[in-house]
Amino acid sequence: MCRHVLKTLQNLLDDPQLRYRESLQQLWSGYGDITRYFSPALNASVIVKSVKPPQQVKHPRGWHSAASHQRKLTSYKIEANFYQHYAQLCTHACQVPQIIGVSSKLPDQQILVMEDLQHLGFNDSDSALSIADIKAVIDWLANFHGRFIGHTAKQLWPIGSYWHLATRQDEYSKMLDTPLKHAAQSIDDTLNNANYQTIIHGDAKIANFCFGQSTTNGENIKRVAAVDFQYVGRGVGVKDLAYFLGSCLNDSDLTQLHDELLDHYFAALMLACKHYHQDIDTTALEHEWRLLYAFANADFLRFLQGWSPAHHKINKYLKAQSDVALCLLKNSDK
Repeated sequence: MCRHVLKTLQNLLDDPQLRYRESLQQLWSGYGDITRYFSPALNASVIVKSVKPPQQVKHPRGWHSAASHQRKLTSYKIEANFYQHYAQLCTHACQVPQIIGVSSKLPDQQILVMEDLQHLGFNDSDSALSIADIKAVIDWLANFHGRFIGHTAKQLWPIGSYWHLATRQDEYSKMLDTPLKHAAQSIDDTLNNANYQTIIHGDAKIANFCFGQSTTNGENIKRVAAVDFQYVGRGVGVKDLAYFLGSCLNDSDLTQLHDELLDHYFAALMLACKHYHQDIDTTALEHEWRLLYAFANADFLRFLQGWSPAHHKINKYLKAQSDVALCLLKNSDK
């Protein structure tokens, strides 16, 4: 632990007794770390996300271009914007940690101090999820998307998700000459020009969700909270849905559970739009986003084929969904 960081945190929280507890993880490519501290003034533990880019970047897959570096720096600033301006708008149905303090005195360095979800009764996700767990996360996504339907996403990414085409030209250039590569821009345009847009998480993998329990009328209710908002921004909700399902289900389960889980998402989304008093045509919203689910999968496959063509997430289901999108594009040109 750096004494300078500790002093900065003590000043930021006005708590000279603040003390370090443990390191939780390193940020991707060595850009900083996430640690836990205890604040006697708050009588609670806090999570500290410290960003300090290394002098020499060592990306695990060899991607360390200037564009990649700048994308990461921008992502941390946008994450701070989300926690400062949007986190308080999230409800318990789409819970996120609340911001406690921010320090960004140096251009490329930043410290975020947030609520500790563990202190609030949440635990990290288990890699082996039940269908009930998966549906609980889908409920979180539906409520998050329903809460922010039509929002301008000011100070966030104009296009949410870490894989979107405009910021992944290095990976695009590495793709083989396939129909998907030729259609990449059209797929991107179709998603970005959809009539119904919301704010999406942008990195909704299972590792970024935590689980807890609450009791209502004697019944145990599963609670979900989300973290890591570096790629939050404007988009269609099914981009999060497609990415999440691909992060926790294998090829066979994706195929078998496709209808059930999409139906669950849209039922939850309709309820969320009603709950948040969204004055929109929910029938038109569902129709548009159901069609765009295949495009969301194709968009992610495009990224994977350039970034890591042997990646385990490239499976029959993802390819089949991509083929659906390509077929829809082809028919729309007739």
